[in-house]
Amino acid sequence: MNVKVAAAEPQTLLELLNVESTYGPIKAIRGVSLKVRRGEIATVLGSNGAGKSTILKTVSGILDPRKGTVQFNKEDITGWDPADIVRRGLVHVPEGREVFPLLSVRDNLLMGAYTRSDRDAVAKDIEAAYRDFPILKERSEQNAGLLSGGQQQMLAISRALMASPDLILLDEPSLGLSPKLTREIFEIVIRINRERGTTILVVEQNANMALNVADFGYVLENGRIVMEDTCARLREKDDIKEFYLGMKESGARGERRWKKKKNWR
Repeated sequence: MNVKVAAAEPQTLLELLNVESTYGPIKAIRGVSLKVRRGEIATVLGSNGAGKSTILKTVSGILDPRKGTVQFNKEDITGWDPADIVRRGLVHVPEGREVFPLLSVRDNLLMGAYTRSDRDAVAKDIEAAYRDFPILKERSEQNAGLLSGGQQQMLAISRALMASPDLILLDEPSLGLSPKLTREIFEIVIRINRERGTTILVVEQNANMALNVADFGYVLENGRIVMEDTCARLREKDDIKEFYLGMKESGARGERRWKKKKNWR
């Protein structure tokens, strides 16, 4: 008798449960619940000011939530110090890259390994970064502030990898980059995920690129998750096509759909 064994459900690596974070009296995210499964690329889409970056800041400990919990690898990390979160294997690449401009490329990489004490392994990881991104080796003694935007993004991602993370949070990696460089950066994201097995949560305004790269997606509007699904299915939804992929409908039907934008659920 043939017995079919169901495929195991991928383990949830990161989970937010009813999280609310504020800036003073302003609620930036409200009741956000989401999951990122081990080994996948997940994305959060939304317009500027929707609260995407706030989600990442809350996860990485930069911002303490007023309500809800953040669980990473089955451990409650709500309100933890950011350095302790990095030690647990979760690293945040912030919007705008934020490399140390007056430090060399090599010293920036070393800063990414500040929580580690295994010097020999750190040296090997620097060489691995140079193999993955030869331009960083060429510029290793140059101040990071003199790199181009795309090179700084490569450095920021490489610096994150120096912490040997299980999960990388990427905030707007395409910001300020040309379409060609954006494609190159997302190719790097895919390679890191496939070759290293690193789980990635990326927030991005370039919805077309994010939906083609990620496995699962969430749509954030005014601080709330209004839609979630596999990226393959999200790409086919009319609302996503119209409001995020620029495929607008015409006539009365399009007008009705615009009025229904806030009632996706």
